[in-house]
Amino acid sequence: MNTEIKNTLTQILSEFAIEGEISQIKPLTEGHINTACMTELEDGRKLTVQKVNTGIFKDPKLLMDNIVAVTEHVRAALKESGCDEKRGALNFHKAKNGEFFILCDGCWRVYDYIDGVHTISSAGKPADFQKAGEGFGRFQNLLSDFDGSRLGETIPDFHNTPKRLEALKEAIKNDRFGRVKDVKEEIAFALSRKEAASEAIRLIESGALPVRVTHNDTKINNILIDDLSNEPVCVIDLDTVMPGLIMNDFGDAIRSGASTASEEEKDLSKVEIDLELFEAFARGFIGECGSILTDEEKKTLPLGAKLMSFECGVRFLTDHLEGDTYFRVSYPGENLDRARNQFRLVEDIEGKLQRMNEIVRSF
Repeated sequence: MNTEIKNTLTQILSEFAIEGEISQIKPLTEGHINTACMTELEDGRKLTVQKVNTGIFKDPKLLMDNIVAVTEHVRAALKESGCDEKRGALNFHKAKNGEFFILCDGCWRVYDYIDGVHTISSAGKPADFQKAGEGFGRFQNLLSDFDGSRLGETIPDFHNTPKRLEALKEAIKNDRFGRVKDVKEEIAFALSRKEAASEAIRLIESGALPVRVTHNDTKINNILIDDLSNEPVCVIDLDTVMPGLIMNDFGDAIRSGASTASEEEKDLSKVEIDLELFEAFARGFIGECGSILTDEEKKTLPLGAKLMSFECGVRFLTDHLEGDTYFRVSYPGENLDRARNQFRLVEDIEGKLQRMNEIVRSF
């Protein structure tokens, strides 16, 4: 056990009034934004100690106020329905300062580690993806009576696709790295879909879609799955929980989980939406939260898949033009490859949208 890390964690835990000798430290490597480790004490208690990336989440109090409000609501709802509230929602510890975080060479938080679970990195089988759909759908159902006005935006305009497009235009105009000349085709693709990019905003402004509490990062590995029953246990990675649209949560899950290739794939002939996976997730998701959805919400779920793929492609392309300052790259041009990958997904979804709509209507 690294003595320096152990001493740091001991100091952090003391600020949360958690006493006891640390017996084991295990790094948790799933996250790409924050860093965390499982910390076991000699009495058997297991805790997750996490350092929050304040470069992205600039207001720790707002962040934690959001998360604690949501997890406490979910826990209460689970308890009322006779479910296991201790494993079904993250339980954060309050620090001596009265907050659920401390500032100590960074921002730290502590919550109970959930044992006997695992995550899935990709939806190789429809049955796995259906379970993810059930988990995220149940999360929506449990929060259906939560007052979203209590939450702030941890990342303002996170899924405001028109603003993402405006950022791309600004990057094109500035062209600080002289890359515009080599991406004319990709720029044309993005700008040709300007009207479609505004569709979700128009639906909100018209009152056609309700703004709810949404997760906003519904990758399949943000669901904890029980080791024995293979059932979804808990939704994690709640930093982007804030007011939003259900179509975006559904859509981002499809974008990241129902594609036949990862967003790193450069061979675009391998990139498409697997309709069997799409149907499996839709079955699980709608099966758990369909009763709370308005007709318009249900109707726009497939559109969410197109918009989230498009938005992600625009963000990758913008970052490429701005010198790769947001998304980590392992080689020059990786963000451009990612943008091409997502734009290919958009094209495929456009060709399959009618069938996707039929699938959703069948549930």
